[in-house]
Amino acid sequence: MTDLLSIAPRDKAEILAQALPYIRKFHGKTMVIKYGGNAMTDPELQQDFAEDVVLLKLVGINPVVVHGGGPQIEQALNRLGKKGEFIQGMRVTDAETMEVVEWVLAGEVQQDIVGLIHHAGGKAVGLTGRDGGMIRARKLKMLDNKDPSIEYDVGQVGDIVAIDPSVVKALQDDAFIPVISPIGFGEENESYNINADVVASKLATVLQAEKLVMLTNIPGVLDKNGQLLAELTPQQIDALIADGTISGGMLPKLAGAIDAARAGVNAVHVVDGRVPHSMLLEILTDQAYGTMIRSH
Repeated sequence: MTDLLSIAPRDKAEILAQALPYIRKFHGKTMVIKYGGNAMTDPELQQDFAEDVVLLKLVGINPVVVHGGGPQIEQALNRLGKKGEFIQGMRVTDAETMEVVEWVLAGEVQQDIVGLIHHAGGKAVGLTGRDGGMIRARKLKMLDNKDPSIEYDVGQVGDIVAIDPSVVKALQDDAFIPVISPIGFGEENESYNINADVVASKLATVLQAEKLVMLTNIPGVLDKNGQLLAELTPQQIDALIADGTISGGMLPKLAGAIDAARAGVNAVHVVDGRVPHSMLLEILTDQAYGTMIRSH
């Protein structure tokens, strides 16, 4: 990345002027950001992310951060000598694992993000789905991919029943940046571990967000030749899934993105989180640093 000090003042002014129409367009709007991948583990990228979030807030945009923490959970379980078990890519979460998930996500990971944002000059508040009764959940029913008559027990993995965003709205209106751990609660007050992509997508829908930004470890959605597809509609994604262009780990990530786009989130951005400040560049410039999925 070019050092800002080496850019001529006129060019700096040009860069800022280019961002102005976007700042004006998105002023007062909500953006839900799914924070994960390298952006969440590389110290320099962590700092870039925090600075981007604070800048968005300062120019009048309302960022809401939803984070994952798979690698951190895995490390904590290894320290306890507990081996992670997965069924169809989903972590089996027994009561002991759920305790670890809660203290890693709502403790260590969340507070790291809150601290980074504070250090960058913002005011962040950490939340879980329990705070303000935000994320009500039930046990996820996991059926076998090939034989739907077989159901697996994956423990305290949750499916969202409802999201009450009132606590998020109250914080947003008061200059705070909400940082949300993807933990929900059930009817018996039990905790559930929920996929962070799903939480971000549903929250963006409920908040009627202008944008959902998903930071990933890939350049975006690629065509069969490996070229970036800078803009797509849900219909085009359906076609890419049907012909096998989109497959594997990209499918669950895009499922939430498509749901959000179809439910009225104006644009969903799948952004390469390995590029410094990619989120800001994608939102406030003409340059594509990922794939934008338009709702129409």
